[in-house]
Amino acid sequence: MNDLLAMFVTVFLAEFGDKTQLATVLFASERKMSPLLVFAASGGALLLSTAIATFFGTVASRYLAGVPFKLIAGLGFVVIGCWTLVQYYRGA
Repeated sequence: MNDLLAMFVTVFLAEFGDKTQLATVLFASERKMSPLLVFAASGGALLLSTAIATFFGTVASRYLAGVPFKLIAGLGFVVIGCWTLVQYYRGA
């Protein structure tokens, strides 16, 4: 149960306020779209993308057991963060 809670909190915090939610807010703010349809469409899209990620993660774990994915992902985020800072200070 602790693993499930940790996974829920991690994904919730990662998704909270990201581009997907901002897009959902924009769609929901349009009067011509039903809030229930916006919820269903964005929820379905998140469900499908999570299913695909879970499938590929499961397959990858079988064939790439020795690859340090957490390290690679962490370094990727650091690189993206540094690139964002450079772009900010360049005025781009």
